[in-house]
Amino acid sequence: MIKWMLISKCLLTKKHNPDIIGEGKKVSSLFFMIDSTFTITMSETKNHFWKYNEENILKDIEDYVVSTYGSHYCGHENEYSDIQTIDLMAAKGLAADFCQANILKYGSRYGDKDGHNKRDLLKVIHYAMLLLHFDRHYSRTDNGLSEFR
Repeated sequence: MIKWMLISKCLLTKKHNPDIIGEGKKVSSLFFMIDSTFTITMSETKNHFWKYNEENILKDIEDYVVSTYGSHYCGHENEYSDIQTIDLMAAKGLAADFCQANILKYGSRYGDKDGHNKRDLLKVIHYAMLLLHFDRHYSRTDNGLSEFR
């Protein structure tokens, strides 16, 4: 079953109200404004709800992201093999801007360079994921380096 939580704000009291909305329920109110943030929780039987091949897309994204951890962008010496170029940018405070710039780069060239190249879209998604990390929507101690080793 798919459930989602919408955070709504009462227009009269200006207080936030978390609503759990389950399958088949609809919410409408003149007094509540739905914020743009929401959480989606899915069970193991989620795939029968997906009609746009999301499970295949997520698998392709995972495969692409995993492939970047052994790519030519990592160090070549053993003690540096888990350091990626973006880690150096993070150390200089440049990672979030770099990610945002690459989202624009790969998004704008999609359809122009090499046609409708799926790899460009995978890069856009990956850089968006990295931007979520570097803008501290998801955080890790020391940029995740100690957890990765």
